[in-house]
Amino acid sequence: MASTPPPFSRFEWMIAWRYLRARKADGGVSVMTLISLIGIALAVFALVATLAVREGLRSDIIQTMLGANAHAEVHYRRDFSGEIPVDHLIRDYSSLVEKIGDLPEVTHASPLVRGQVMGSYRGRNLPVDVYGITLEDLRNYPMVAKPNEALGSLDDFETGVAIGAMMARQLGVGVGDRIKLISPDGVKTAMGTSPRVSAYEVVFIFSSGQGFIDQSRLYLPLAEAQSFFNREGAVDQVDLRLTNPAKVGALVLPILRSSGDRAYVTTWQDRAGGMIQALKMQDNAIFIVLSILVLIAALNIVSGLIMLVKNKGRDIGILRTMGLSQGSILRVFFLCGASVGTVGTLIGVLLGVIFAANIDSIYGLVDWITGSGVRDLEANGFFFPSAIVTFGDVSSAAGLSLALSWLITLFPARRAARMNPVEALRYE
Repeated sequence: MASTPPPFSRFEWMIAWRYLRARKADGGVSVMTLISLIGIALAVFALVATLAVREGLRSDIIQTMLGANAHAEVHYRRDFSGEIPVDHLIRDYSSLVEKIGDLPEVTHASPLVRGQVMGSYRGRNLPVDVYGITLEDLRNYPMVAKPNEALGSLDDFETGVAIGAMMARQLGVGVGDRIKLISPDGVKTAMGTSPRVSAYEVVFIFSSGQGFIDQSRLYLPLAEAQSFFNREGAVDQVDLRLTNPAKVGALVLPILRSSGDRAYVTTWQDRAGGMIQALKMQDNAIFIVLSILVLIAALNIVSGLIMLVKNKGRDIGILRTMGLSQGSILRVFFLCGASVGTVGTLIGVLLGVIFAANIDSIYGLVDWITGSGVRDLEANGFFFPSAIVTFGDVSSAAGLSLALSWLITLFPARRAARMNPVEALRYE
């Protein structure tokens, strides 16, 4: 007794390949097959390329946000439970910086003095957010220390202040001018606290790319800030920069253990929670819309298979009378559709990866074709993100395409398998 061949045997692949490459004159649908393959490839390419640009946009936004800000901030709580109230100042900041800096994920810890004052220059006034920091620590913030546009030299920071470009424009301040800082919490005397007014030379003007920073932030040497804000021997917080900012949530507990009972940690994700949620919602919407495109492209496979089943009705009847089971017929036509979907998916993934890897060249090509169109748009505030290909994005795009193309292939393949051989040969 002859044994039953296993599923997806060699002869099933051979028949499926013969049907795929058969021309219309021979009962095949090679043109429809080619159209289906191109449709799947283009849809997957669009999905992979869009996901790569989306990931690049997310990365660019986060890098811009964190280029001038800490990944995490350590603060002390006020304590009014005892007989002597304890303020929020960190007086043991040197030892705290050393302990937190020993954590393997922390690349740098910076003691910081913060305060809000009024900045004034020749009758123009503007609220100013002052950051007291050392020059060594300031160099660890790339969007400030190495911005795209800057005036002056950061090397002179110990003798002056660094301010944002928008603040400089609004106050009319240039490098070498002296800006007044006015604080209501100033010198303490027997008659009370009098405002403190000090003038500092502007030695560096930076453009970080973030409007709220460039408009309001001023960097002051740490020792001068401690004196100006009555913080002698103390700081308001310790800023941390990490090897992987995306995993800052997992580092909160180790940081707290190294910082003491009064400490609490604020992360960049806490500050930007609304933006992160908005990006996630945008990601989901983009994926759903592009998934519909993949589904539409995959439906071409169904139409092609239906035509193939109709044209090959006589062949199906003959194969059934020769002993092929319904399962073998189903697998033959499933292989026809699944092969188109698989090859189209692989081509689309390859095109998407190539597109993402050469995104700068593509921007340059668009710029050349449109005649400096990209540069003009960038000058007017438009943002052209980078593209980053991740394994998760590629696998989700490929998995979606394969799942859809394989699943919808089952319906016409099942129809072919259930075809009655007598009915298929009646009019032959």
